[in-house]
Amino acid sequence: MARCPVCGRPLDWRDVVEQLIARVGKEEGKRILTDKESFMKALDGAVIRCPACGEEFYGRVLPRDEAEKVFVLLNDFKGSVNWDEMKVRLRLNSLLALDTMLEEWDRRQKSGSGKV
Repeated sequence: MARCPVCGRPLDWRDVVEQLIARVGKEEGKRILTDKESFMKALDGAVIRCPACGEEFYGRVLPRDEAEKVFVLLNDFKGSVNWDEMKVRLRLNSLLALDTMLEEWDRRQKSGSGKV
């Protein structure tokens, strides 16, 4: 789970993506959400503000594997972003947690332990 590098509190990926879209603008936001490399590059260079402590940090300190999953989730669900209000409709943290649990379950099933 992504955490603020300053205060250590968990970050909401929905808020992170909304901040990214607000900084790059609507048209650029639409463009970067269609290309993974553009999304990752924009996130790496984006300045993100922690809602808990108010400190700013670069997006490159966020977990890259989670950021890549966020990109996939945003593209898997049609209408995941309300472009009129520039708001993300998905509960990205919940979907990431579910994805992680399913990957763990799948890993255990493949290893033959079967214990969950």
